[in-house]
Amino acid sequence: MTLGRRLLVLLTVVAVLATAGAWAVLHAADAAPGNRRPAADDPRGEPGPVRLGPQPDGARLVFRSMTWGDRRDQLASVPLARPDTTRTVSAPACLRFHAAAGTGICLQAVHGLVEDTYRAVVLDADLHEVRHYDVAGIPTRDRVSPSGHLVAWTVFLSGDSYAGTAFSTRTSVLDTRTWTLQENLEDFAVTLDGRPYRASDVNIWGVTFADDEHFYATLATRGQTYLVAGDVGRRTLTTLHGNVECPSLSPDGTRVAYKKRVAGLSDDDPWRLYVLDLRTMAETATAEQRGIDDQALWIDDRTLAYAMPGDSGSDLWTVPADGSGGAALLAAAALSPAVVR
Repeated sequence: MTLGRRLLVLLTVVAVLATAGAWAVLHAADAAPGNRRPAADDPRGEPGPVRLGPQPDGARLVFRSMTWGDRRDQLASVPLARPDTTRTVSAPACLRFHAAAGTGICLQAVHGLVEDTYRAVVLDADLHEVRHYDVAGIPTRDRVSPSGHLVAWTVFLSGDSYAGTAFSTRTSVLDTRTWTLQENLEDFAVTLDGRPYRASDVNIWGVTFADDEHFYATLATRGQTYLVAGDVGRRTLTTLHGNVECPSLSPDGTRVAYKKRVAGLSDDDPWRLYVLDLRTMAETATAEQRGIDDQALWIDDRTLAYAMPGDSGSDLWTVPADGSGGAALLAAAALSPAVVR
């Protein structure tokens, strides 16, 4: 082959690769969430102010909006008593969100040319960033204490599902009064079944706060999970009950809602939603019969809200905490809720 022919072949290959690359980029852009058109039956949303402070017109539900379009992942607000009304939607975009007493936590993706990174952003009552912290993995859980003074988040360091055992987490607690960050709860002293315990496979996730000193969380080790009581000041974790994941403390502080692994279910979908009485340690199965992979939220002392897969990725459902009744749709195309009052 002559030199001229070789150059011609080379130029042709380069042109083909460039065309293919351009097509791939355009195709990816077309498939991006912001370019997916909302469906006709999607919940309606309008841009406007979303506040995390006192609500003069009654409690509101604030959550990550999952409707397709350029406002997907932003925060949406609706009256708690009328969650099917038009949503007020505002930046920022969050993968996970929670709020209490005018403090919000927003776990975000920072999109890069090569790969995404992640950060935890503390928000004020008007959704303005107060501080942010780089995190070492994919966001999965977050919570704010009832006073708004403590914030917790969990990320996956490896793996991206709680269903198996091949994952590692890191859970951090931040004091918004002093900006003291306890970066890894695995550094806390663990008491397991009444004895001091240390192991390299300990993972902690799913914090739920009782007050500004005490919290509950999940501890996993040797293939088992436990509900632990945590003390921020003493830096201790003490096991209370087995087979508890992603606990959520009731407003009255007497019960914990959680994911329980149920024997005989699929390894990919092993959990059902239960409630534990902290005084008697009696367990109550809720009427939700589907598998749940979420940290439930107490709407009030009687009702639990949680995410289930939906057409837009996730919908919010409710069920009574006492085992009665049945599951009901709360908000379509929604994830990671908080009740602000």
